[in-house]
Parts: sequence; C-alpha cells; structure tokens
Amino acid sequence: MKNFWKLMMGLIFVTAGLAADRDASNYVGVKTCGICHKKEDSGNQVAVWEKSKHSQAFTVLGTPAAKETGKKLGVDDPQKSGKCLKCHSTAYNFTEAVATEKIKPEDGVVCESCHGPGKKFMAKSTMEDRQKAIAAGLVYPADLSCTLCHNEQSPTWNGFNKDEMFKKIAHPDPKVKH
Repeated sequence: MKNFWKLMMGLIFVTAGLAADRDASNYVGVKTCGICHKKEDSGNQVAVWEKSKHSQAFTVLGTPAAKETGKKLGVDDPQKSGKCLKCHSTAYNFTEAVATEKIKPEDGVVCESCHGPGKKFMAKSTMEDRQKAIAAGLVYPADLSCTLCHNEQSPTWNGFNKDEMFKKIAHPDPKVKH
C-alpha cells in the first residue's frame, strides 16, 4: 500500500509538471503536425483526431447542453469563457486566457494538448528516435495528459476510465513498435 501512494504522488507531480512545462510559444498547430502525421502509411493520426471528440471540443461548447451547464457556473457563452476553453481549446494551454495565436480556439483539443508543444521535437530526425523526442518534450505516452482536463474540476465529471478512453483515441503509427 505504501508503494501505491508513492506511485500516486509521483503521478500527481508528473501530471502537474506536464501543464507547467507547456511553453505556449512552442506550439506549432495541427497543420504542422499534419505534415508528417497525415500520411496513410504512418497511420494518418490527423484523420483519427478529426473524427474524435477532441476535434469537436470547441463546437460542443455551443450546444444547448453546454449552455445550460455554463449557466449553472455563471458562464453566459461557454465558447467565449476561459473557464471552459482552458480544456476545450489547446489555444488556452490549460489557462483561462488565450496563450497562443498558432492555434485557434475553434481548433478544439489538438495534438499538442496531449503530446506537448511540438516545436522542440517536431524535426523528423528527432521524431525518428522516440527517446530523443521525449527528451525534447514529447509527452509519451500521451495518456499522462488526460487528467489535466478529465478530472473533478470538470462540471460534467462523472468519473474517467483512462484505459477505456485512451483506446477510443488511439492513433498508432503501424511502422513503430509500441
């Protein structure tokens, strides 16, 4: 049991560090990620993202259900509130204000919310060596990022099964051993 709590505390500090280390000036945007990650032979991760709820995270804030939830929190328009956009748009970088112009709020939750800002690891020579990419800032496995938004602070929180949800957004490169 003692080791369990050590592990849990370690994960809390790692997760907190993930948000703190995300320098918004290093974001590149989904179009830049798509230069390499839109190719069929490497798994077309962008197409997987486009079909995911993450790509629709901003849009969902315009629904009647989101507006009703917003009212309960004193939010008139969830699509304009940092309280909502800190998790529904990578442009906000987990804060209540726009943190980068390289990503539009309408883009929703893009690659870099989960994998970290790409500027320092996006070079092909870096990405071809996973450990080198991680050392340069790639968050891998990306499931370490989930709880930055999927947590009790969310007004629609009703638990989160990370393993189950991670399977829904899986987008592996078939050429890379996992």
